Amino acid sequence: MSLAESYDSLARMLDHPEGIEGIGADCDKVSRALQGQDIESPLEPFGRFVETSTLARLQEEYVATFDFNPVVALYLGHHLFGDNRKKGAYLIRLKQEFGRHGFTPSGNELPDHLPLLLGFLAYLARNVEDGVRRSFISECVLPGVERLGAAFTARRESPWRPVVEAARLLCAADSAVPEEGKPC
Repeated sequence: MSLAESYDSLARMLDHPEGIEGIGADCDKVSRALQGQDIESPLEPFGRFVETSTLARLQEEYVATFDFNPVVALYLGHHLFGDNRKKGAYLIRLKQEFGRHGFTPSGNELPDHLPLLLGFLAYLARNVEDGVRRSFISECVLPGVERLGAAFTARRESPWRPVVEAARLLCAADSAVPEEGKPC
């Protein structure tokens, strides 16, 4: 599985579930990609949850986890800056990076929404912009994903916790490859 496919799969797994088909396959793909990099996959509990759930239950858990609980919201700017001017500058910077690389997000999400950022990383991987992608991860994505993951420690268990951890692991491994790029 390519790096772009791994990021795309994580983006779908962290987006609001619109269908149950494919989520299990995405989970397996990311697990194999992590294992291919000698990283133990944390996704087994999520895979079991998907296998034993209806779409309605997936949606209910998703909304309860991410939409009704700002502590683990999928907006990385919230985790990095709270509600101050630095968050606004961060959002502008993300939009500028999207534009600089020809990425046009679909939908109406803010640019710091984790599934959108993972989609951008997939786009950069497909376009072989490795240095840019790695620098973007280090500067703009990984610090927020780490804080989001830490926020789960204060929360009850959530089926999506392993998916956030998988995103952290993949981003950390990808950004660890030394290459120069343009920081965010």
